[in-house]
Amino acid sequence: MSYFDNIKTFVRVFELGSMSAAARDQRISPAVASARISQLEDHLNVRLFQRTTRMLTPTEQGKLFYPGACRVLETIEEAEALVSSVTLKPRGSIHVAAPLGIGRRLVAPAVPDFKKEFPLIDVRMRLSDRKIDVAAEGLDVAFFLGVPEDSNLRIRKIADCRRVLCAAPSYIETHGEPESGEDLSGPNHACLNLRYPGAPEFQWPLQTADGVKRFAVSGPFESDDGDVLTDWALHGHGIILKPEFEVLHYLRTGQLVPILTDTPPIPIQMACLYSHRRRQDPKIRLFIDFISGHIRTVLSDQAKELRGELRGE
Repeated sequence: MSYFDNIKTFVRVFELGSMSAAARDQRISPAVASARISQLEDHLNVRLFQRTTRMLTPTEQGKLFYPGACRVLETIEEAEALVSSVTLKPRGSIHVAAPLGIGRRLVAPAVPDFKKEFPLIDVRMRLSDRKIDVAAEGLDVAFFLGVPEDSNLRIRKIADCRRVLCAAPSYIETHGEPESGEDLSGPNHACLNLRYPGAPEFQWPLQTADGVKRFAVSGPFESDDGDVLTDWALHGHGIILKPEFEVLHYLRTGQLVPILTDTPPIPIQMACLYSHRRRQDPKIRLFIDFISGHIRTVLSDQAKELRGELRGE
């Protein structure tokens, strides 16, 4: 096993805090990951991690070795990026994260076309609605909706994404249709919200005649999976606030109907995050450019189509 592979495995074990998690991340077996750490420890003649049946924690030597190991990997990545930019044949793997809705409906469909155009680049995707740490999880690109809290990363805006408040006809038949944002905050309506560790309190911003107003909302159901919220709404359990592209099919078929159309939700930013050290890597730039262009085209086409359908054209 190469010394370079051993360092890569050490860095991921350190960051993820688990031998098995690092093994999955690098697409190797836990036994191989453990062997790489052992070889590195033998080479350095120190113990890098304290291992028990329940925990794995870095030793003081491991903590000292980690920053230098990261610099080694970054230097090699930068050198590879320079070579790729000269040869015009970018290669390597890109680790990408996205929320479930964006990933399934906008990013993933474009990945095969990207791979066809750049066959030497592999894409490793992770989809989750939970909050992620780009640096700690070893990600190259992370797509998101909203405004990120981490200002240490570079942000590339893709589009302003239209959103819609909607519910199933069965819900409206049972509970009536809200007439204002204030109705959403009252006891007569159930709002379905995305909840994950660290999520802010729920406030839905609507564009009213007096400007943007935020309404505190609540309901009996919460989930950390946006598609679960959509399923609940489809079965008449509440109102959802969603990007249009996530519920476009159900709006077309009438399974969900828009509500409060005179005071619509304000659009939300769709963008991607990547670290400063990745900005010169040609494969990262190519991927972001390719996927961003695809997303903008899809959103534009969908918006035109939906506006036409709602007008009866």
